[in-house]
Formats: sequence, structure tokens, C-alpha cells
Amino acid sequence: VAMDVAAIPIDDQKTYELLSRGDTTGVFQLESSGMKRYIKDLKPDRFEDIVAMVALYRPGPLTAGLTDSFIRRKNGLEKVVYDHPTMESALKNTYGVVVYQEQVMKIAKDMCGFTGGQADTLRKAIGKKNADMMAKMKAEFIEGAVKHSGADKKLIDDFWYKLEGFADYCFNKSHAACYALIAVQTAYLKAHYPDAFMAALMTSNKGNLEDIAKEIDECRVMGITVAPPDINESFMGFAVV
Repeated sequence: VAMDVAAIPIDDQKTYELLSRGDTTGVFQLESSGMKRYIKDLKPDRFEDIVAMVALYRPGPLTAGLTDSFIRRKNGLEKVVYDHPTMESALKNTYGVVVYQEQVMKIAKDMCGFTGGQADTLRKAIGKKNADMMAKMKAEFIEGAVKHSGADKKLIDDFWYKLEGFADYCFNKSHAACYALIAVQTAYLKAHYPDAFMAALMTSNKGNLEDIAKEIDECRVMGITVAPPDINESFMGFAVV
């Protein structure tokens, strides 16, 4: 029976239990050892957590400490604070942590009085890691925050420093959401159809012995027996028998 991938729910409890255990070998975007550690610490229970994690497991946010802060705040281990009250509207859904390019655009408009065009120029500078353009926008950002919102210059200087770290590798939300959707879909398949999922995964990697060895170990952990080749039983690829 063919499965309608589009019909896979994104709020399935069993899926988030699998993700929270870090059982993510074969799960799109979430199978590296570092990501497994972070996803276990995060204890995701909603789709938005996975969207954020996909965006936060990148060099800029990791180096800037944004990933750890997001996880602590999600789990009530760190107080949710905003550098300035005008930032709450942009950052409320991510516990006061800058996660997406779109949030920077909203902060620039709400706090600094940027026009849509100016905010988009800042987004492009961040997205393309354009240091020269970032340096040019810095003065406009700080001056705008002080004049438009009465923000303390030192506070905005500190926020800009964090923004520069964020710019080392940051996602837009739509990009992260697309990745997260595939991640949740593959996690759902692994949670509900583990035998078929692992057979399909191993068939897709049959030319890579290193991956196959890792996946055979994963099958053992999952309690799935991987039978040796048998002239009377075997298929061209891995299959459930």
C-alpha cells in the first residue's frame, strides 16, 4: 500500500518521543552525533522546536551560544529575557533567542525604524555573510535604535555583537521549516514502521559500506535482525521478510 507522505502528521507523540531519545540515525538533518546530543537535551514536543533546531545547529548560532540558550530556555533552565521590549514581538516564539533572518528584519523595523527595504538589505548582508555591508548597516542600526526606541547604545552594541556571530551561518525560517518537515516525516516513518524504514535506508546506502555497518548496528539497538544473504530469501535490496 502506497503511503501519502503529505498526510503524515507533524504532531505525532510517538515521533517526538523518538526524537527526544536521540534515536535519529537515518532521520533527515538530525543524525549527526552532535545533533543527537542537542535534540536529546532539547526534548522537542512540537514542530516549531524542530524548525528552530535545524536553524540553530549551524556554526554561527553554535559559536554565539544561541543554541545552548534556546535549549535551556525551552526547558525552563534559563530565564527568557529580551534585550529591549521592542524585541519581544519578534522573539517571543523562540524564547527571546534570535533564530531566523526574518526575526532580525522585524527587530530592525520595530526597534530601529527601518523601512522594509532597509530591513531586507540587512537580511541580505546577514544571509550572504557580507562583512562590508554589515559594517555599513551597523551605524544605521545602532543610531536607529537609539533615536526610534530610546535604546541604550551599549545595549545595542552588545546585541549587534551577537548578531555578527549569528550571521556566520543563519537560516531563513522558510528554509528551516522545509528541512524540519522532512525530518519529522522520516522520524514518523522510523517510529511507526521501523523494519521497513531501516530496510529502505540500507537499500539507499547499499553502495556505502561504512553507512551500512552503522545502520546494521542501529538495527541491533532497535531489536531488528539483519539476516545474511540467502539465495532462497534475498532480494536485490534490503527488504522485510
